[in-house]
Amino acid sequence: MIIDVHGHYTTEPARLGEFRRAQLRGEAPRADALITAISDDEVRASVEENQLRVLRERGGDHMLFSPRASGMSHHEPDPAVANAWARASNDLVHRVSKLFPQHFSPVAQLPQTPEGNLEGVLAELRRAVGDLGFVGANLNPDPSGTWAGAPVTDPVWFPIFEAASELDIPLMVHVSTACNPNFHTLGAHYLNADTSVFMQLLQSDLFQRFPDLRLVIPHGGGAVPFHWGRYRGLAMRNDWQDPSELLRNVFFDTAVYHQAGYDLLLEVIPASNVLFASEMLGAVRGADPATGIEWDDTLRYLRASQRSDADFRAITHDNAMRVYPRLARRDGGVA
Repeated sequence: MIIDVHGHYTTEPARLGEFRRAQLRGEAPRADALITAISDDEVRASVEENQLRVLRERGGDHMLFSPRASGMSHHEPDPAVANAWARASNDLVHRVSKLFPQHFSPVAQLPQTPEGNLEGVLAELRRAVGDLGFVGANLNPDPSGTWAGAPVTDPVWFPIFEAASELDIPLMVHVSTACNPNFHTLGAHYLNADTSVFMQLLQSDLFQRFPDLRLVIPHGGGAVPFHWGRYRGLAMRNDWQDPSELLRNVFFDTAVYHQAGYDLLLEVIPASNVLFASEMLGAVRGADPATGIEWDDTLRYLRASQRSDADFRAITHDNAMRVYPRLARRDGGVA
């Protein structure tokens, strides 16, 4: 079974957008009423000709599915709005996973705000994982959208890490919309976050405090694989841990959209720390005119990299089952 650990619900029913616009107008629509109003047929139609069709066509079997990342909009400051928005978004992703349990497992959006909203975050994390069977969550290291907050190694984040460790789930480090026009959301902000968080971890003792915490850095780790030597040199110069020591707890996904970049990731990062991902129907759509390959058809890049059978199985299946152990605990399980 080939498991894609990075998919977003970018084709959600239009009513979810209407719900959000009503929120931002200052109204207080009810998340439960929204979910009731959206029919199973609407949910099926939204994925059957989109993510599910493409997953099958490309040879994948199962996708970890979370709400649209750019739509999380954690820069909005009202905790009540954030709580309702995360609940509605998560409930809809849960519907997808219940209608297509063989193909989708849910990953949660957290109701973060620039001030934290820690109570709401922990409540939604426990509801999603404990009550609904979610297998992981996305954690935004920059809810302000301007990098105004504390690094992820600051104690203000520790209760979230404690909960994730207790629930035995990984957190994918994934920002939302950039609020500074200097940083394009998809082309700069996402990749800056991947790179910045790795640097924060390198300077910290976070995993000594939370030895069971697992973090997934998406988009191939941003600039991390390309600059691995810089991180090793900085670590030696400053008497920090070697970056390889982070690999007990940090994993990278393969949402990288050209062969040379994909090959570099697999040369630098051990296969045991790489998780197959496409971020399919996400940031980059269409085909590379030079090759005819769809940009996010990352399984083609993995196969072309000519990894060993053992590495291929680890990257496409075994690592996901190890990093996301709740996959095997879902109703019916994921084999």
